[in-house]
Amino acid sequence: MKRLLLALTVVALAACTTTSPDVIQRGDAQRLSTVTDATVLSVRSVTVDGTQSGVGATAGGVVGGIAGASRGNSRESVALGVIGAVVGGVIGNAVERSSTREDALEILVQLKNGERRAIVQAKGDENLQPGDPVILVSTGGKVRVTKAPPTTTSEPRS
Repeated sequence: MKRLLLALTVVALAACTTTSPDVIQRGDAQRLSTVTDATVLSVRSVTVDGTQSGVGATAGGVVGGIAGASRGNSRESVALGVIGAVVGGVIGNAVERSSTREDALEILVQLKNGERRAIVQAKGDENLQPGDPVILVSTGGKVRVTKAPPTTTSEPRS
């Protein structure tokens, strides 16, 4: 029973992802990204809702069903197994949803051409403030905002 619970927990945790600008997904490594200069107009805290992939409900249902079925005589164990599966599924779904929720930022930026864009990403290590120069890094349809590196002017070589 403990091994089954551990295996289901590992599966549930494997389904978790992040939108953090400080974490690059494996598929985005070694890909050419487009970089666009912008200026932060505003930053506000938001919450990215958790996922409900069914993994949590399935894991909870299986564990609840097994736990319920292991109680009482054969008639009772069937009823308790069904009740345990339903309750476990509801609890597993709630655990998955709450454990995959993220504190995030909605960042409104203005591009050099005057256009405005809004990007939502998890809170990272950088503290973005209105007026900050930033770059938008676009890879595979995903965009992240990070502070612009300092620019240097190089003199022509003689």
